[in-house]
Amino acid sequence: MPGVHGGFIEAGLEGLEEGEGRGRRAIYGREDVERVLSTTMSKPPDGTTHWSTRTLAERVGLSRSTVQRIWKEYRLQPHRSRSFKFSKDPELVEKVTDVVGLYLQPPRNAIVLSVDEKSQIQALDRTQPLLPLRPGQPERRTHDYKRHGTTTLFASLDVATGEVHGNFSPRHGVSDFLDFLKLLNRTYPRHELHLIVDNYHPHKNVLVKQWLSRHRRFHMHFTPTGSSWPNQVEGWFSLLSRRAIRRGVFQSVGQLIEAIQRFIATWNNQRHPFIWVKTADEILAKANPKATFGSVH
Repeated sequence: MPGVHGGFIEAGLEGLEEGEGRGRRAIYGREDVERVLSTTMSKPPDGTTHWSTRTLAERVGLSRSTVQRIWKEYRLQPHRSRSFKFSKDPELVEKVTDVVGLYLQPPRNAIVLSVDEKSQIQALDRTQPLLPLRPGQPERRTHDYKRHGTTTLFASLDVATGEVHGNFSPRHGVSDFLDFLKLLNRTYPRHELHLIVDNYHPHKNVLVKQWLSRHRRFHMHFTPTGSSWPNQVEGWFSLLSRRAIRRGVFQSVGQLIEAIQRFIATWNNQRHPFIWVKTADEILAKANPKATFGSVH
């Protein structure tokens, strides 16, 4: 039934419509499709978590190949699952609007910094030397490792330029965050600074508030609780992990810090901003989707 799956994705079973198909006719009809779709989206009665082609085919009285074709046409993948987390912050709309506004329309004569800490970065050393990359073989390493301590990276990402500044500490408490704020104060001595931060408790500590009251150039903008995705520096942390940490071998915390510092220096030499494209309304609409699947009529 070519040409109808778009309606299903948009409106569920009620969106199924007969279209003008081309080519070979399907060997199943609309009732077969509705039966497969509605059954797939219900829980199996045998206590399993999801349907397989075999169990669903037996249930609806069709062949496994027919079930596979219908699943493919309507983009159903019962074997796959993803996680999600939706913020229950009562100020969700206000915070998303505020943060996205900084990305899309930053204030004039001011610098917007995405700020966060990457805590407990482990200096890991393998128990045996790596076997290097060779033709036909990937780099190989032992599955076990030695731990040589941890460090925390406090980092800021300039939203306009992509420039990163970082500071290291063995901990990630209030005093460590204050040290980083002081670094930013020295790094950007003249501009108004708008900091996008999450709701980690040191960011709201009374000592931090007192420091901010004496440094009026600093303006804090908080992301919704339980939501780190609006903070662009999180994307940069992901790059750091993939390119400099995950496959690294570090025999001390000092070696780990040196590797991260080299990555920051290389990044800043070739820096570029992360481009934010979605409006606050688009984000909030996606975060509160309408019910998509109706009953069979």
